[in-house]
Amino acid sequence: MWELIQKDLISQGLVTAFAVVGVVMWISVVLSKRLTFGRIHGSAIAIVIGLVLAWVGGTMTGGQKGLADLALFSGIGLMGGSMLRDFAIVATAFEVQATEAKKAGWVGAFSLLLGTMLPFIVGCCVAYAFGYRDAVSITTIGAGAVTYIVGPVTGAALGATSDVMALSIATGLIKAILVMVGTPMAARWMGLDNPRSAMVFGGLAGTVSGVTAGLAATDRRLVPYGALTATFHTGLGCLLGPSLLYFIVRGILG
Repeated sequence: MWELIQKDLISQGLVTAFAVVGVVMWISVVLSKRLTFGRIHGSAIAIVIGLVLAWVGGTMTGGQKGLADLALFSGIGLMGGSMLRDFAIVATAFEVQATEAKKAGWVGAFSLLLGTMLPFIVGCCVAYAFGYRDAVSITTIGAGAVTYIVGPVTGAALGATSDVMALSIATGLIKAILVMVGTPMAARWMGLDNPRSAMVFGGLAGTVSGVTAGLAATDRRLVPYGALTATFHTGLGCLLGPSLLYFIVRGILG
């Protein structure tokens, strides 16, 4: 009987993935209410559970896709892949009200620039502290601190080595996880309660996945506004990383 059920679950992998995510969300909401009395949103707890499950799956199989390396949960690889992820992010833009978006004004534009430069500087300093001295490696790791997409795009354009590009992706992932988990906790302190502040936050934080998940755990009505500027942030980083920022780093290093 179990073999028959398992065969059906594997053959309907995407349906199984949705069911697993639904169960994880249900457990997370219960934990949020019972353990934190709603102070930490269920979505934030679900993100942590997802990371733990990914680690368990990767440890059990020695693979590269976390839980999706297990045949029973292979549908999670499709559900969490770039196709559905990008579709979901783009779809959020349709909920943006133009009148609210205009309120961000020059503050929103400045947040994009600031949110690109500050993480890049921090990433470059960390790369230098760990012994990297060539402009290509430092720029690539610094770009990874902007987002985990900007890092490899910059590295590929500059001809960085595979290990440096992997470090840039890891740097961006750490940032995304911190934004995901930390946003609901710091939302009240940051004043994340209106579209304008969400757009500024999206420009400063930058990481699309981190901003989207963090705002979803805070107030789902703010997700389209944060995702809108965060998406522009990624595009801006991909433009500046292998061009202006690289030349600045190379000029400083001589």
